[in-house]
Amino acid sequence: MNECPLHGSGARPEVLVGRRLVEVFAAWHQSADAGAEDPLDVWLIDSQGSSMHVTTGSDWCLIVESSSPHEGYGMGSWGRVEVAPVGDRTPFAAHLGEGVLAVREEFEPESGRIAIEVTFVSGRVRCDSWAGNLRLST
Repeated sequence: MNECPLHGSGARPEVLVGRRLVEVFAAWHQSADAGAEDPLDVWLIDSQGSSMHVTTGSDWCLIVESSSPHEGYGMGSWGRVEVAPVGDRTPFAAHLGEGVLAVREEFEPESGRIAIEVTFVSGRVRCDSWAGNLRLST
């Protein structure tokens, strides 16, 4: 099955194909010690104004859903989650303004979707769940 037992099948990321990536938001955990290198969540906003949210589930699946970025929030002594445009902090930044040529998904029988790879003219960005964390790579 290509469905997470806890989170269902989620949105179909291939709807991004043929659309331009116009904005990317991400959420990062900020603590007193240091900020996280990889984001907790990313939101891919396309040329039609749709927002695709990518994050990880508690069972290490990769969740892909249609939702807009939320506000940041405090977690007391655990720090804060900041939500903002990515700037140059993720591999998606290099592809802003480009059209999506293809989206490929990977699945595992126990946890459903574990990765998506988004292809642009100038390269690819892979989003995967690695030990329960969202990992973005080229």
